Amino acid sequence: MRHFPIFLDLRDRPVLLLGAGEALEAKAALLASAGARPRHAARFTPGLLEGIALACAAGAPEEDLRALSEACRARGIPVNVVDRPELCGFITPAIVDRDPITIAIGSGGAAPVLARMIRQRIEALLSPGLGRVAALAGRFQAALRARLPDLAARRRFLDGVLTGTPAALAEAGREAEAEAAFHAALAAAEVAPPGMVHLVGAGPGAADLLTLRALRLLGEADVVVHDRLVAPEVLAMARRDARRIDVGKAVGHHSIPQPEINALLIRLAREGLRVVRLKGGDPFVFGRGGEEKEALEAAGVACAVVPGITAALACAAGAGLPLTHRDCARSLLLLTGHTREGRLEVDFASLTRPGQTIAVYMGLATMPALFEGFVAAGGSPSWPAALVEAGGTARQRVLRGPFSEVVRQARGWITEGPALLILGEACARTAA
Repeated sequence: MRHFPIFLDLRDRPVLLLGAGEALEAKAALLASAGARPRHAARFTPGLLEGIALACAAGAPEEDLRALSEACRARGIPVNVVDRPELCGFITPAIVDRDPITIAIGSGGAAPVLARMIRQRIEALLSPGLGRVAALAGRFQAALRARLPDLAARRRFLDGVLTGTPAALAEAGREAEAEAAFHAALAAAEVAPPGMVHLVGAGPGAADLLTLRALRLLGEADVVVHDRLVAPEVLAMARRDARRIDVGKAVGHHSIPQPEINALLIRLAREGLRVVRLKGGDPFVFGRGGEEKEALEAAGVACAVVPGITAALACAAGAGLPLTHRDCARSLLLLTGHTREGRLEVDFASLTRPGQTIAVYMGLATMPALFEGFVAAGGSPSWPAALVEAGGTARQRVLRGPFSEVVRQARGWITEGPALLILGEACARTAA
């Protein structure tokens, strides 16, 4: 972030407005609506800053604008000079007002027109009665803390009530009925609701490839237990104050053994927390989601699975490769390249069957052994292949060619991973 978003309480506090013109008048009206007491001046003198909480300027001589900016910065007073970002200590965002809910949209001064366009879209999405919903929750703050002293329990209760009947009544202006419905819901609320684990697929890394359900759960989670391959952009979708626990595994290094991860998920859920176990791709495709689900169920912990876009789908789509095609690929095989006790457990004869596409996960280290076994079983060294690095993200790269050539170049070509190997005639269907 170039600017830190913050909401200032300016009620009954003096603010300086230096200069003249429509732009400054607009600032004055905005500040007055927040309860500030504007002081106007045409020219700048240092004495104007005594007791000032904030300063805005427009339409004043250049030397006054610069002097104001320098003096405010020296005294730690927030200052805004209209259309002069280099002289600003803060910028005024586009605002959506649903008092007491306020939404501010900023562009860092780079594109204020775009910020206003975004504001218009948000205005159209939000009910005019949203502020009444917030005010309803505010009136019950003390009762809510007394009834539900546990923070996680309060959050879970509010997640339900602020999207349920009390909120709908408040939004419609039926405030007495809304209060009665809120009070009834609070009286019936569980003081210590049970925890739950959601095994959530994070997809290939791009935040906009998350499912809507995954996005909602990230916003509700008390704690996010995530793998190494989960992109920072996806983690940023989680609630800001949610705990984040990295249990990621890298090749040859397991930071936390799987049984310990299982135990961690069970413990967190038993504390009454809403846990999102976030996995790259899909939890049930080489993600050990099955093992975790079995452990949770054996411990009596409620769990649910939210699928994600698995690497084969993301890599193929990004590279323009059809995984199935009526002319050459009527089946799809998902294969792990991981070894078990040092052995690559693969039915090589099955790999040589015509009319299929094979997607090999985590196969970079064992690719030479995979190639040797494939050729020994009768497969052609010139079989079309594609190695996709960082598939489904902006960093995606693709190495295409005969299987033998892809194997030869792979080690020197890969930069950071992860990588997925795709084999089959479908790899030759496009030159993209």
